[in-house]
Amino acid sequence: MNNNITIRIETPDDYAATENLTREAFWNVYRPGCLEHYVLHCFRGRKDYVPELSLVLELDGTLVGHVMYVRSEIHADGGRCIPVMTFGPISIAPEYKRQAYGTILLRESMRRAALLGTGALAIEGNIGFYGKSGFVVASTKGVHYAAEPLDAEVPYFLICELKPGFLDGVTGTYQDPEGYFVDEAEAERFDAQFPPKEKKKLPGQLF
Repeated sequence: MNNNITIRIETPDDYAATENLTREAFWNVYRPGCLEHYVLHCFRGRKDYVPELSLVLELDGTLVGHVMYVRSEIHADGGRCIPVMTFGPISIAPEYKRQAYGTILLRESMRRAALLGTGALAIEGNIGFYGKSGFVVASTKGVHYAAEPLDAEVPYFLICELKPGFLDGVTGTYQDPEGYFVDEAEAERFDAQFPPKEKKKLPGQLF
């Protein structure tokens, strides 16, 4: 692995590059084409976006990774709102995937989130990947995912306490921040600014 790694806060000069990187990383992965680069673009103007945790990973000055964080909350059964964060998209350039750069970026971003006082992170993801960085299935911590039936075991909804014991005694429901739900027609118009790419329907896509 190349050891000349820099992880730093994204600047406005990076915006076009990180949006293109995100597009390349997610193109035809979960659907024909992708929406993730438009989600990133839109979130920068939202109050729940966390600019201090919008991070890029560079190798020898070349941008190969990016992650974005967003404030979110757990609606506890007792009526309280428990502030947490979520993140994503987390993007690695296709030619650098499966070389541990995603894990390096993830763990550094988690470290910085903890320094900001974040108590826990809630995400949708693969426990096989995120479990290595301390995430567990959220239902084991008493947190339910609003998009699924109340009694459902949701193996892809994960949580990680950055402050040990932060969720002790907490049960409740988590819902994705509104900014993750974008208008697909508007996303199409945004995507037209980028170089043309072929959309493909592939096995394993979710949509």
